[in-house]
Amino acid sequence: MSSSSKSFAAEDWEALRRLRAAFLDGTAGDHDYWRTERDLERYDATFGQRIRWKWDYVLRELKQRGWSPPAGNVLDWGCGSGVAGEAFGATHVWDRSRLAMDFASRKLGAKIGIPDEIGTLLVSHVLTESSEALAVAGRATAVIWVEPGTYNASRKLIALRERLREQFHVVAPCTHQAACGMLTAENDRHWCHHFAPSPPEVFRDGDWARFAKLAGIDLRSLPVSYLVLDKRPVALSGVQEIGRARVYKAHALVLSCDASGVRERRVTKRDEPEEFRRLKKAGK
Repeated sequence: MSSSSKSFAAEDWEALRRLRAAFLDGTAGDHDYWRTERDLERYDATFGQRIRWKWDYVLRELKQRGWSPPAGNVLDWGCGSGVAGEAFGATHVWDRSRLAMDFASRKLGAKIGIPDEIGTLLVSHVLTESSEALAVAGRATAVIWVEPGTYNASRKLIALRERLREQFHVVAPCTHQAACGMLTAENDRHWCHHFAPSPPEVFRDGDWARFAKLAGIDLRSLPVSYLVLDKRPVALSGVQEIGRARVYKAHALVLSCDASGVRERRVTKRDEPEEFRRLKKAGK
């Protein structure tokens, strides 16, 4: 937990409960839930850090795929406390909340406002509150969109992918440009999500334990859904694993996606021992 949390008083924890309630009951999008700059500091040290770990995971995945961002302005849209902009390096920030924009601008040394030309658009955890970022997306060369790894958030991201894939090349998590295989009737119960790792030190931190209890979260589980798009040509290939494999005594079932669709693949301990061990270790 960031150093600013070490001075948390009773009113700070109560404010975090208020913020959590707004996120959970769906009222976060009805009004500006930042009351003071201290709210942003509290959020940045707790909820914001968990979002930062998701961004770190997505950016590592992009690096492994050899993707590089285009030149130009980087806009953190719906910036909140500036978590996405800090992870990627934003030059501009925008939020419906003036308080949030001022906070993120100072934190990142970024300009306030939406630039005329956008190289990379960063969007983070806004689908449950607003879909207005879609209008800005068309003005960017590349879009990195990160959301919670829930069924509803994933399905909304899939809908955005289908709307934008004629205008953009899909970079990740997909390995193909075809229609999303999740949209078939037999895959209606599935959703596209992955798991970002939490830093090891959080499991030895009493403040994080208290926060986990307050927020009702498992520190070991950090599900994330994301979508990366680019107007520049992109080479795609291979198979993408989704979620976590279901591991049994002698076999594992892993949901996989490629251009031919989404299907469950069976990996046996006898025939593919190394792959089985990898899936077993990843599921712990």
